[in-house]
Amino acid sequence: MNVEALNRGSVGSTSGVQNGKGKPSKTLLFARNFLQHPRMLGSVIPSSSFLVDQALKEVRWETARVIVEYGPGVGTFTTEILNRMRPDAVLIVFEMNPNFVKYLQSSVTDPRLRVVQGSAGEVETVLRTLGCKEVDYVISGIPFSTMPEAVRDDILSATFSVLKPGGLFVVYQFSGKVLPYLERIFGQVQKEFELLNIFPARLFFCMRKQKQGS
Repeated sequence: MNVEALNRGSVGSTSGVQNGKGKPSKTLLFARNFLQHPRMLGSVIPSSSFLVDQALKEVRWETARVIVEYGPGVGTFTTEILNRMRPDAVLIVFEMNPNFVKYLQSSVTDPRLRVVQGSAGEVETVLRTLGCKEVDYVISGIPFSTMPEAVRDDILSATFSVLKPGGLFVVYQFSGKVLPYLERIFGQVQKEFELLNIFPARLFFCMRKQKQGS
């Protein structure tokens, strides 16, 4: 985990994305890194607005205080989440790729964002460092089907642990292979499909059940 990146967050005081001279376009940067690390990325291009809207439709923005994103890449979901969430909420994103981390830190200038260079499996440790006890939503686009089984199981178990009762884990993938693992951890999983994405995507909505009596 890059603690410096965590503590610094994203430098600046206004939300949005800056496209400075000399910076590669989002699509070019994403495609270049896909060619270098195809197993770490689910697609050669960023997600479409159709997929973003479909994945975020269940979020109750008026009450969400802590949101986590796994695999933000060039910030397609990140910037839209920031645009929609309340002023006092926080978004914590986990990214393994140092090129994407650098891009996010230099391009997204919203003080509600915390960029962590590290694995989603470290989510419990990072939340403790930030003083966050529970998470309202976790949004994930990391390709669970191509990662080692032990890593996948650690991430899914940690995600369940940090979600508050009634919290939602939203997963978008280009394969349905992750479904039985989600069902093993969360029980019932709501399944949907987004055909309008350039590569049709599967979506899985996993809720941590409320405690009895809640």
